[in-house]
Amino acid sequence: MAKKQQKSILSQAEAVEARLRELLGSSVFDTWLKSLCVGGLKDGILTLFLPTNFFCSYIARNFADEITQAWQAENPEILRVKFEVGSPAFSETPDSAEEPKTERPQTVSSPELIETEKDVLSAALDPRFTFDNFVVGAPNEFAYAAARRVAESKTPSFNPLYLYSGAGLGKTHLMHSIAWYIREHDPSRRVVYLSAEKFMYLFIRAIRYKDTLAFKEELRNVDVLMIDDVQFLIGKDSTQDEFFHTFNALVGSGKQIVLSADKPPVNLEGIEERLKTRLGSGLVADIHQTTFELRVGILESKAQNSGVYVPQDVISFLAEKITSSVRELEGALLRVTAHVQLMGGEVTLERTCDILRDVLSALDRRVTIEEIQRKVAEHYNIRVAEMTSKRRDRPVARPRQIAMFLSKELTTKSLPDIGRAFDRDHTTVIHAVKAIENLREKDPAFKEETDSLRRMLSV
Repeated sequence: MAKKQQKSILSQAEAVEARLRELLGSSVFDTWLKSLCVGGLKDGILTLFLPTNFFCSYIARNFADEITQAWQAENPEILRVKFEVGSPAFSETPDSAEEPKTERPQTVSSPELIETEKDVLSAALDPRFTFDNFVVGAPNEFAYAAARRVAESKTPSFNPLYLYSGAGLGKTHLMHSIAWYIREHDPSRRVVYLSAEKFMYLFIRAIRYKDTLAFKEELRNVDVLMIDDVQFLIGKDSTQDEFFHTFNALVGSGKQIVLSADKPPVNLEGIEERLKTRLGSGLVADIHQTTFELRVGILESKAQNSGVYVPQDVISFLAEKITSSVRELEGALLRVTAHVQLMGGEVTLERTCDILRDVLSALDRRVTIEEIQRKVAEHYNIRVAEMTSKRRDRPVARPRQIAMFLSKELTTKSLPDIGRAFDRDHTTVIHAVKAIENLREKDPAFKEETDSLRRMLSV
């Protein structure tokens, strides 16, 4: 009877997961609830296990009601749910289903509801982002070699490894590749991959619920810590301080750290000097803008994986036209191959142009940040060099803000890319855009002036 009860509870796990995913969203579920393990049901109390105190206390505070209601909808006998740290295990005795044991840990719930402890904190990894799928060329070969060395080494070769480049050039791909390689070849090592925003979010939640000690313990008990886009720590003093101490603790204990950003450590304005020094203390590897040859190689690789034959003239055409981002390049190819797979026929240059007419039209009239800087500088009678200077007086600062505003409006560049073109941080670009938008709302003459500049640049 007890075994039957155990089976019944475990068979309900999939339905409960579906309810929680629909209620909370897959992102929240995968981040916080995927590590839940189903224990036993006794006297109307269902025990759910979690791997750490941090997750146990956080989930009990924030999701207890939703989890309880989801289980009660599947099993009316459940009166309440309790959370414990550990792993459930059941022996062969009839009573074991009612009382979870801990001396022989094993997983008993649905695989969909279980994740190993080493993956609990980590963000999801893209299965496409492996070393095998990374196309190597002159602009990225140094960063690739450094990433391979770190992934293959049992002890830190470079600490930290710091990767930087503009958006869409392969930083995140290499980060995921390192994590996948280590998990496959050395699964005993605990790898945690987080965005800087996720790191900040977890830290803030820990402060709010007075769980900072548990948070510190979690992050300092990893073998490889990977933080993507560390430039988002700019201006977050408390988070920077916690990251600084976590960094020192891991490096001091011989653990590997891998970081990425949109610029080198020395150019990260708004980052504490002591942290900036730490970031640059290992190996700093940059990824340059793609060359024509590399773009051709990437397209050929992606086309082969898609299973659709793409003629060389189409590959060369796309490689010549789309130069700013690998992500944009791959997206264009995906549109073409998906269209052929769904509608039939073959890939031709004429058909490619028809499928991508909106993208190609935008590329044909796309203005560059350099053109915007030159035109704005000419309009306000200042030197183009002032766009990247440190001068902050109004005759220079206002045109610079207008150029940033127009760069955001008229180009597809990211905020960090725009900031880099002005030798500024992305937060400065945000401030400039808001300032110009406010002025346009309040001053019709100023609005007409900036609209005139926009029209001249859009011709």
